[in-house]
Amino acid sequence: MSEAAPPGRPGDEELLEQVEEELKKLRVSDLLVQMLYTISSLGYRRLSAEDRDVEQARLAIESLRAVLPVLEGSVPEDVIRDFRQVTANLQLAYADATRD
Repeated sequence: MSEAAPPGRPGDEELLEQVEEELKKLRVSDLLVQMLYTISSLGYRRLSAEDRDVEQARLAIESLRAVLPVLEGSVPEDVIRDFRQVTANLQLAYADATRD
């Protein structure tokens, strides 16, 4: 037996409809850009002294390098340029971290 949603709160069917509407608006390119932002943040975090994990940082760098070409032509060029710079900076930070 299913319970009715409390007054003022959406039920399961209504929530499902809302999620489906949001999915219709979502673009793969937007999701990929957000993913790259998250991956780059994690990559920098894994190169910090307190959370160092160079293997995870390497994986972040390789992920950025793999996905960026896929986004070319789908997002503004300045977004691509910025993520290329982030990737280069991460590579330099990685090189410094692996020298220690």
